[in-house]
Amino acid sequence: MSNAEMLTEHTVETSADTFDMKLEVVVIPVSDVDRAKRFYRDLGWRLDLDYPAGDDYRVIQLTPPGSGCSVIFGKNVTAAAPGSAQGLHLIVSDIEAARNAILRRGIKISEPFHDVGGVFHHSNAKGLVSGPNPQRKSYASYASFSDPDGNGWLLQEVTARLTGHIAAGDTSFTDELTNWVRGAEAGKSR
Repeated sequence: MSNAEMLTEHTVETSADTFDMKLEVVVIPVSDVDRAKRFYRDLGWRLDLDYPAGDDYRVIQLTPPGSGCSVIFGKNVTAAAPGSAQGLHLIVSDIEAARNAILRRGIKISEPFHDVGGVFHHSNAKGLVSGPNPQRKSYASYASFSDPDGNGWLLQEVTARLTGHIAAGDTSFTDELTNWVRGAEAGKSR
């Protein structure tokens, strides 16, 4: 069965079927545990745990300020190649202030950029424009950086949260995103 078939056969959940699922931890692959620990501490992340178990295992957990989700890395924590984690998003309320704070910590970070289509960033430079979104719409401005192993992070400016519904007159989001959400919502009611 294909993913498309699985999605079309899925029944709509009722409120009695829903329950909280919170993302707790993201595992990132690193080659030098102490170097990665210094890097993330230099970002201002809280050290939650540094647990060694003999010479063959060590796990470190850090949490970004204000986040309910942590990252872990260490020795024999994952078989993934160091630097293979990409597109990890850190949500900020002001892209320029957050970028400047990271620069002050001595960490290299890109200039702000936005997607010319107004919906989402791309894995390549196609469709990307220098500078934050001109109207500073929510979900539309980014800056990127990498840890010493090349794991890729994106700061994304979010000033209003998407809920699956955008009310008439709400101008918090780009026109493209607003139209897509409203179209998807209209399709649900058919």
